[in-house]
Amino acid sequence: MTLLSRIEKGGQGGGDDNGGDSPRKQNFDPKQPSRKRTVPDGGGGGYKDMKARVQNKLLAELDQDIDMSQKDEIRRHIQELFNIILAEESMVLSRAERQRLFETITAEILGLGPIEPLLADDSISEIMVNGPDFVFVERGGQLTRAKVSFDSDEHVMRIIDRIVSPLGRRVDESSPLCDARLKDGSRVNVVIRPIALNGPTITIRKFERDPLTVRDLIRFGSMTGEIADFLRACVLGRLNMVVSGGTGSGKTTLLNVLSAFIPSDERIITVENAAELQLQQDHVVTLESRPPNIEGKGEIKIQDLVVNCLRMRPERIIVGECRAGEALDMLQAMNTGHDGSLTTLHANTPRDSIARLEVMCLMSGVELPQRAIREQIAAAVDVIAQQQRLRDGSRRVLWITEVQGMEGEMITMSHIFEFEQTGVEAGKIIGRIRPTGIRPKFINRIEDAGINLPPSTFSPGGRH
Repeated sequence: MTLLSRIEKGGQGGGDDNGGDSPRKQNFDPKQPSRKRTVPDGGGGGYKDMKARVQNKLLAELDQDIDMSQKDEIRRHIQELFNIILAEESMVLSRAERQRLFETITAEILGLGPIEPLLADDSISEIMVNGPDFVFVERGGQLTRAKVSFDSDEHVMRIIDRIVSPLGRRVDESSPLCDARLKDGSRVNVVIRPIALNGPTITIRKFERDPLTVRDLIRFGSMTGEIADFLRACVLGRLNMVVSGGTGSGKTTLLNVLSAFIPSDERIITVENAAELQLQQDHVVTLESRPPNIEGKGEIKIQDLVVNCLRMRPERIIVGECRAGEALDMLQAMNTGHDGSLTTLHANTPRDSIARLEVMCLMSGVELPQRAIREQIAAAVDVIAQQQRLRDGSRRVLWITEVQGMEGEMITMSHIFEFEQTGVEAGKIIGRIRPTGIRPKFINRIEDAGINLPPSTFSPGGRH
């Protein structure tokens, strides 16, 4: 009979959640102090041995058919078993040591091990595991080393398997790269040996529990109120928009904010590699790509999803990120009645984003002359919002650029707004995004949608 069965049948209830006295006092003989064992604080070898021994006993005693989705119930069972095992092992621990050991083991059984407390810390935006010994986090745009580690490569691999298995994905030597997501929507990238020489590597971009709003971005200094009004007008005016920026620059956050401006009575279809957009509207269909299975079959690419969503009567198409040939299908959708579409891509400037779109169109496998591709881009894309992570860790909108059309063989563009740095104070970059004085050609489309922006919006003096 397992310990869990004995608990359920009888009667040996556990201590409180803070690790009170064990209910199995008859197994603890105070006349035999030589049998008492202590756990050294600080996570040394003795602590790891103790953790492994208690954890293995717990796993052996937990019923195999127990419903792991009932985490509160499982946690209660683990607490009861934990107290019994410590009593049988005659371990002497302080209250703090007992609670620390319990939380660590519970995280191993129910969560993601050492990184579980990092996931619960709302001040952390990104978690980076570089092999078992080096874990880094991002707080406020700054990277620091976390005070946690894994026991071994095998330990990291167990956590990776716990992440990817529920999604029907796999990571092994034949497939050492994987994109996944956690249940809360956090984006995960995994790389293992032989590709990752430092050992299994995990990068987690945490999901905001409360989606950031346009007011938050204004408060953070990412944009000004006039920029927010202009972007809202562009969305309501059904302009096709590209959010461009580097890794970690805040592209997805800005895309979420822009999507919040879409009227709630429009049908929105999102296409993503790993679903992470947080749309608040009711009429949203979310499509997610799928990697091939172990036989190399069943892959569904972003490009396939973009083509398919055109048959689903979309009023708005949002592609989480254009990376390859799907860019051509996205541009064609923008050019065939699906205006008001949104997407992101990796590029350092608005001009670079145009070049990236050209390259991605060539990756589609469709042989088109360069001029034809540029004409597609010029006709499809109306606005590029350039996001960037600055040296001080802040994320700002640096340019809002209009794509005006073709002039000869070149796509013509003009900056409507641009960021002007005025100084540096205590390591923080001081500046604001301001109008350049150019009035966009598409302003008539915004006015046709019943939106009238004040003339000061485009005046270099602007609103302050």
